[in-house]
Amino acid sequence: MPGPTLAQVAARASVSSATASRVLNRSAPVSAEIAARVECAARELRYVRRRAPAATARDTGAIAVVAFADVLRFHADPFPVRLLAGAQRVSPERELVVLTAGPGPGPARPSLVRYLCGGHVDGVLLVGRWGDPALPGLLQAAGVPVVSLGRPPQPQRLAHVDADNLSGARAAVHLLHRAGRRRIATIAGPPDTAAGADRLAGYRRALADHADPTRCAVAYGDFGSRSGEHAMLKLLGQHPDVDAVFAASDAMAVGALRALRRLGRRVPEDVAVIGFDDSPAAATARPGLTTVRQPVEDLGARAVELLRDPSPSRSVVLPTHLVVRESC
Repeated sequence: MPGPTLAQVAARASVSSATASRVLNRSAPVSAEIAARVECAARELRYVRRRAPAATARDTGAIAVVAFADVLRFHADPFPVRLLAGAQRVSPERELVVLTAGPGPGPARPSLVRYLCGGHVDGVLLVGRWGDPALPGLLQAAGVPVVSLGRPPQPQRLAHVDADNLSGARAAVHLLHRAGRRRIATIAGPPDTAAGADRLAGYRRALADHADPTRCAVAYGDFGSRSGEHAMLKLLGQHPDVDAVFAASDAMAVGALRALRRLGRRVPEDVAVIGFDDSPAAATARPGLTTVRQPVEDLGARAVELLRDPSPSRSVVLPTHLVVRESC
C-alpha cells in the first residue's frame, strides 16, 4: 500500500505542497512556525521522502513560469497576467513560481538551469523570446516536463500551445479588403519570434489571396506601443497612400492610432486600423480598436494540462476570431 504523499502532508499542515516541499527538502527558508507544522504533519503521517535514482522525481506542487522579458514590461503587460490566470484556473492547488530573465537569444543561464533542474518544480512553462535552443533540451534531459507558450522559434521536439496567429492575421487583412481598402500595410512584430513571423505570413498570404502580393508595405516593431507609433510614421513617410494597417499587437495598434492623430489622419475614414490580442487597451482605445482575439487564458490553462504529458505530438493550436469595433 502506498505511503502518504507530500500533498497529504501539506493538507495536514494547512500549507501548499510547494511550501511543504521547501521545508522537507530544505530548499528555501520558511518561518519557524510553518516549518514546525510541516514537520509535525510529516511525523504524524509517517511520511517518507522518496528520492529517484536520478533527480527526476518531483512532487513539489510548484510550476515554474519562465518569462523572457524585461521585468518592467512584463509586469505592465496584461498578456502574461492573463496567461497566469488561465494556468491557475486549471490547477488551483499548484503554486506558480514566476521567474523573469532578460529577453532575446543567448546562452542558457547556469543559475536558472540549476534551479529548474534541481527538483524545486514539477514542470516549466517557457514564455516569450527564450531564444537559446539548448534550454528545452537541458530541461528534458534532466527529466523536467517543459512546454512552450507559443510555437518555438526554432524547430524543436518540444510541446507547445499557441494561437492560430497566421489565420488570425489573414482574417484581419481580408476584413480590410472587404471594407474597400486597397493599400494595406502592416506593423509586424519581431521577425525572430514565432508570433511575429506567423502574423506577417498571414498578412502576406491574404494579399496573395487577392492577387496583390506586390503591394506589401511592412514596418517592424517590438510589440510595444512606442514602436508601433514609430513604425506608423515610417510607413506613412514611405507610402503616403496607405489606407489601412494591420498591427501585430494591440499595443502597436494603439501607437499607430497616436501617430495618425498627430498627422491629422482620421480613423477609420482615412486609415483603418486592426490590432491583435483583444487586450483591455483595444476596448478603451479611441476609436475602439478592431482586433483579433486570441484566447489567452485558455492558452495558459492548456499549457498546464499539457505538462502532464508534454509530447510534441500533443501540441495545441487554438483558434482566433475577429472582434469588430470602430477603427475598421
